Amino acid sequence: MSRSTMTIGKLARSAGVGVETVRFYERKGLLDEPARGESGYRQYVPGTLTRLRFIRQAKELGFTLPEIQELLSLRGSPAASCSEIQERIQAKLGDIQEKIDSLERMKRALHRMAGICLSGASPISECPILDALEKETVQDA
Repeated sequence: MSRSTMTIGKLARSAGVGVETVRFYERKGLLDEPARGESGYRQYVPGTLTRLRFIRQAKELGFTLPEIQELLSLRGSPAASCSEIQERIQAKLGDIQEKIDSLERMKRALHRMAGICLSGASPISECPILDALEKETVQDA
């Protein structure tokens, strides 16, 4: 193995992911299939570490694998502009805001439901929380 290449274990450790994650990204086409040495071990070039870190960071920011594939494609396209990345960032911000709004609605509804059972001493057959869940809709506050 060349000094500039690394094993899957070293690549995974360096990027802060598991070996199975590296294999998964290869199967999904996010990472190129590496060359193999005489021993049969995968030999990853340094650029793979950069790409793997990019994927990990994008995942942490909430991007899906198809969205990451788009970002990687744009990254490799000389015709692409920064505005195309900006559009995707804005779309992701919109998605995140929708999730936050949804979580806030759930939080308000759960707080309201928790408040309808003051003592918690009622028998389960008379639990107002379970009764509220059986209704067609649970409205947020």
